[in-house]
Amino acid sequence: MALITVENLSVGYDGKPVVEGLSFTVNEGDYLCILGENGSGKSTLMKTLLGLNKPLSGKVETGNELRHTEIGYLPQQTDVQRDFPASVKEIVLSGCIARSGLHPFYSKEEKSLAEENMEKMGITHLAKRSYRDLSGGQQQRVLLARALCAARKVLLLDEPVTGLDPKVSQEMYELIASLNKEGLTIIMISHDIDAALTYASHILHIGERTFFGSIKEYRKSRYGRYYAEERKEEA
Repeated sequence: MALITVENLSVGYDGKPVVEGLSFTVNEGDYLCILGENGSGKSTLMKTLLGLNKPLSGKVETGNELRHTEIGYLPQQTDVQRDFPASVKEIVLSGCIARSGLHPFYSKEEKSLAEENMEKMGITHLAKRSYRDLSGGQQQRVLLARALCAARKVLLLDEPVTGLDPKVSQEMYELIASLNKEGLTIIMISHDIDAALTYASHILHIGERTFFGSIKEYRKSRYGRYYAEERKEEA
């Protein structure tokens, strides 16, 4: 069943389009990887899907009673965010704000959810540690646990392994894949073609031309053949 349907969408900022004419569908349980060069509009598209940016034209429709409060979001980190002085537990709990609404305190269920997601991410032992003192990989696990507190149906991730070493990146990809296998729909921006081909079910490639389809279809496409040859040359 379709959770998100995009029709003839144009996105950008200050009234200037970055990418135009996008049409694709994200079904329940999909793992969509968004690929493209820097400046192609990937992050702008994701913010539009989240409702943070308004479309320049076209539309984004949600189905299966999906609400924005059921979508978790892991944005790219800034240097200021990496130096945030709050504790791990405080940051993870803040992911429940959309659930708590105007209530000034977290409920017992929300605290239990935060603990469950910390355990799932393997960071329970870091609960009282200051976020700013953690390694890059640990910080990403904290932010992923926070996003999971909001993600009832869909999780959006913008370059979740940026700045991480290969081993930690692989661990992060495995964590995200396991969440998808548990039934969570994933939409992830990435520059990692190999990871996309390994874990994703569908590819949206933004560039001079746009491609949307299954992994099998992508491998047969102009984009897929080009990048396959590029990887062979690098090897």
